[in-house]
Amino acid sequence: MKFLYGFLLVVAGISLYVLIDNRNQPKMTFRQKLIRTFYPVLERISGKKVQENKKTVQPLQSIYDITITLTDGQTIKMDSFRGKKILIVNTASGCGYTPQYEKLEALYRQHHDSLVIIAFPSNDFKQQEPGTDADIAAFCKKNYGVTFPIAQKESVKKGLHQQVLYKWLTDPSQNGWNDRAPDWNFCKYLISENGVLLRVMNAGVTGKVLIAAP
Repeated sequence: MKFLYGFLLVVAGISLYVLIDNRNQPKMTFRQKLIRTFYPVLERISGKKVQENKKTVQPLQSIYDITITLTDGQTIKMDSFRGKKILIVNTASGCGYTPQYEKLEALYRQHHDSLVIIAFPSNDFKQQEPGTDADIAAFCKKNYGVTFPIAQKESVKKGLHQQVLYKWLTDPSQNGWNDRAPDWNFCKYLISENGVLLRVMNAGVTGKVLIAAP
């Protein structure tokens, strides 16, 4: 019985802490607030796997031929980002890694002259992005102040319905070397200023390695 009381006390304490710590995030669900609070622990224990294009293998098809659609319906040609590094991230609003939006926004603001970050919301992993495009855009702006482009929600997994840019990212016959698709939310792909896929990173990778030269 003492164990049960102790457990309930811990749960109550955690719940109270989450509510207090996130009192300025009224648009978040309790689950999202819990995720936001304990994200630093998740980040520390997660593996950090990086694959690099060390030989600078050139793509067989140009990424600049691809057009993407944003959450507001606007279409953008990837060619408009020529001359900048491009960091591509598949995202979700209800994931343990969702607080990475804050770090990504800080990175974007710091390097916006030479870097563009594009988020690709996906409901592929444990249905952690169930909302509409409008919901996603509002959530990102309200809770993390996101100003970088957010694409329409689509599938990033390999298959018939895979988003066209992710087909390029995960097909060696297009990008030149990589066949690795995202295995969770917040996996990352770095494209050079000249349209070369430089680096593939798993969800736990953050910091300078995201945009550093191979």
